This record gives sequence, C-alpha cells and structure tokens, in this order.
Amino acid sequence: MSIATKKGDQGQTDLLFGCRLAKSHPRVHLLGATDELNAALGLLRVSALRAESKELIDQVQRWLIALMGEIATPPGSEKRYAETHPVQIDAAKVEFLDGWVSKLENDGAMEFKGWALPGEAGVMSGAYSDLARTFCRRAERGVVDLEGTAEAVPNPEIVRFLNRLSDVLWLLARWEERAA
Repeated sequence: MSIATKKGDQGQTDLLFGCRLAKSHPRVHLLGATDELNAALGLLRVSALRAESKELIDQVQRWLIALMGEIATPPGSEKRYAETHPVQIDAAKVEFLDGWVSKLENDGAMEFKGWALPGEAGVMSGAYSDLARTFCRRAERGVVDLEGTAEAVPNPEIVRFLNRLSDVLWLLARWEERAA
C-alpha cells in the first residue's frame, strides 16, 4: 500500500473510526499543531546534550501520539477509543511533568534572569526546545479554541498536559544551555 492514498485530494482527511473532516477544520488544525510539536521535539531529542533530556523527550513524544489519538477521535466515540487505546493523557502524566518542573528549577534552570532570546546562547538544543515550546502553546490554544463547541476535546487533562509541557520546555531550554 502506498503512502499516497489520494483520499485527501479533495481537501478532506480521515479521523479515527471512518470519520472524515475538511483539512481546514479546527480539529484538523489541532492535530497539525500537535504533529508540529512532535516534529520539533524530534529535533530537540537528537540535539540534546543531556541523556536525561533525550529520555524525557522520548517519553513525551510517545504520549503525544496518544494525545493525537484522543484528538482524532470523533465526538461521541471516546468510549470506543478508550477500549482499544489504553494509553491516554491523565493526571499522572501531568504530575510527571510537574516533577520535571521541580527538577529543572532545583537544578538551576531558573537562575536565568531577564528575557530568554531563543538561540542567543548558541546551543542548538536550547533553541529547539524554545521552538518546541511555541508549537506546544499553539496546540494548547487549539484545544482551548474547541472548548464550548460540539468539537470540544472532552479530556481536561490534555490542556493541563500541554500547559505543563510548555513550562518544561522553557526550563529545558535553559537547562540545555547550561549544559553547554
């Protein structure tokens, strides 16, 4: 089977369970923002100076795949998704990121003063972390944009996860810069 299915040639794309949406639909934009975040994290992962950073990013990327599955689930099909996909974003994953916030703050990432200018330190992994943070914020805004609509993402932990992840990524950029 070819990657070029040609099913999207008319401006629509597939979600899970046979649902199709216009590529301009807000849910599809949210999936795209999350995909961009995951790609930016890939750049950070391969450039990270610290082994712990690479391990963290690997875990977060795997969770983002689960998060994208939740976003790609049409409204009303959440139970069906949960039955076939055991990994979902939950409070434990947010707490994991909270632990990283504490770790990074305690390890000196908050010694930074002033405004962080991405790339100024000349550390590629720090710049990639800042880039990933901006994509994370875009994905977070996409989830919030759907709130109060029929397309709302029902899992409230997703917004918390993305919000905390953006904090971690800002701190990780400073931590990686210090490693250089």
